[in-house]
Amino acid sequence: MLKRISLGVLFLGFVLLTQSIFVVKETERAVKLRFGEIVEYDVEPGLHFKLPVVNTVRKFDARILTLDAAPQSYLTSEKKALTVDSFVKWRVSDVAKYYTTTGGDEERLRRLLIQRVDAGLRNEFGTRTVKEVVSGQRDELMDKLSNQLNLIAIDELGVEVIDLRVKKIDLPPEVSESVFNRMRTERERLAKELRAQGNEVAEKIRATADKDKTIILADAYREAEEIKGNGDAIATATYANAYSKDPEFYDFTRSLKAYQSTFESKSDILLINPDSDFFKYLDDSKAQNK
Repeated sequence: MLKRISLGVLFLGFVLLTQSIFVVKETERAVKLRFGEIVEYDVEPGLHFKLPVVNTVRKFDARILTLDAAPQSYLTSEKKALTVDSFVKWRVSDVAKYYTTTGGDEERLRRLLIQRVDAGLRNEFGTRTVKEVVSGQRDELMDKLSNQLNLIAIDELGVEVIDLRVKKIDLPPEVSESVFNRMRTERERLAKELRAQGNEVAEKIRATADKDKTIILADAYREAEEIKGNGDAIATATYANAYSKDPEFYDFTRSLKAYQSTFESKSDILLINPDSDFFKYLDDSKAQNK
């Protein structure tokens, strides 16, 4: 009997000990409650003790979490509807306020955070044009919204907003086709304008090249004719000088060239008077008379 009581006491002690010990991980934030009232606001990571039944511990994920909001439709300052798909990076910063506001229900926190993101995007998109929110001021808009949402989330929800980004901005299906047609028309107009400018520049380049070509050819022809004239003058002067020194030798060499040219083809037939000067240096009798 005593042994059974001892075993029962040991078992009860073990149960009480396991109920009195809890561990908070590095990736967690926790609050300790006493009958539902917070008595320790931010329990540090490690091994801790509590009173069974009296104390309860609520743990929350302390890592950076992602809230992927459903795409929403917003109007720009031009009254054009845009479908915006966004997401938020957040984490718990004030555990007590987070628990007080949401009761530790992450789904409730998501709904509250989505409401504030939706309100912020609606206000900012309403003061900007489509061009500004799509390209020109997109990064500036996201940074501004992240800072604004972070201040609200810390003050009201006890969470820190790390980043707010827009994944995609689309036009509603009913207006997408008309917008794409306008964009296509504008791009075709711009392409035609650029082609026209390119053709104009090309024509100017061709005209300049043709003019330069004509000038270069004329200059080259003039220079060639001058060189050829100078060469002919020098050759004529050389021939005249040589001829004046030995006319007989000059006649002899010219006759040899004439013979070579005349008798080059064996099939040619020449009818020439034997007394012609052509045979001046082939006729022995004339040569001896000379």
